[in-house]
Amino acid sequence: MGKYKNRILGLHIIKASKIALAAVLSILAANLLGLKYAVTAGIITVLSIQNTKRETLKTARNRGLAFLCALVIAYICYSWMGFRVRAFILYLFLFAFLCLTAGWGEAIAMDSVLISHFLTEQGFGMEMIINELLLFIVGTFFGILINLHLRKKEDEFDKLSMQVDEEIKGMIHRMAENLMREDKTGYNAECFVRLEDKISLAKECAIRNWNNTLWSQSSYELDYIRMRENQSRVLRNIYDSIVCIQMLPAQTIQVAAFFEEIEAQYHRENDVEELLEILGKMLSDMKLEALPQSRKEFEARALLFYTLMQLEEFLRLKNRFVLQFTPHHKKKSSCP
Repeated sequence: MGKYKNRILGLHIIKASKIALAAVLSILAANLLGLKYAVTAGIITVLSIQNTKRETLKTARNRGLAFLCALVIAYICYSWMGFRVRAFILYLFLFAFLCLTAGWGEAIAMDSVLISHFLTEQGFGMEMIINELLLFIVGTFFGILINLHLRKKEDEFDKLSMQVDEEIKGMIHRMAENLMREDKTGYNAECFVRLEDKISLAKECAIRNWNNTLWSQSSYELDYIRMRENQSRVLRNIYDSIVCIQMLPAQTIQVAAFFEEIEAQYHRENDVEELLEILGKMLSDMKLEALPQSRKEFEARALLFYTLMQLEEFLRLKNRFVLQFTPHHKKKSSCP
């Protein structure tokens, strides 16, 4: 835990240093250009820095469009009511309403700081318009520049997704074991809580990686973790069935062996075609077997059949995912 806190602290120090450096460079650039209110460029830089490249560019685009609208609204308000506070208040109302309606809420404060300069200067001449435009451009440029270093953390995703895979593999192993036990009182669902937490962390990492990749549209990581998330829901259904089996018909051994086969063949690039063929034959054979001799056997065999149907869905989720991506997109490393 101590190492984790130190790592987070180190990352915060690095990010704070980059923000401060970008703001200073922005202010220096504005001064070199001879712009009024050069410090504002630094503020714009700070407000432009987001957690990912895509977020930074999206924010810059929205604020740019909003600023052009702000200039038009401010010109109308100042021309009509003069360079007075009430004109600025009217501008704020109209501009805030526009931004909130258009989904540009993050632009209200920053663009309004620029517009306030017209009130301070008591003028709306071309020189001031160019000054504010350059402040916006300089500040936004350095905000984008500081985020260009961000890269996909593929190693982090590999680590987190492998933790998900290990958890799922362990769940399959425990299902095979508990399927062969009549007494399942010690078999609980705690593993699903752990799996949900690990999936959540891996998904967050996949989303960050996607947002830090500007030119590639590959959604391999996101689709992979979503596939595992869907499989976890299927496994929960299987777990609910297994804990309800109160007797062990002869077919139990075969079903448990199939769980073990899934565990043995568990790795990322497996298209599970072979497993689906084995499962298809098992389902066909079960339909041809003699009818149950008791109500308990009937219920147990029905639950086993339902379990196999759920396993088919579990495998088809993986099969569809593997077929969706070409070898170029697949990970070279495989899970145990």
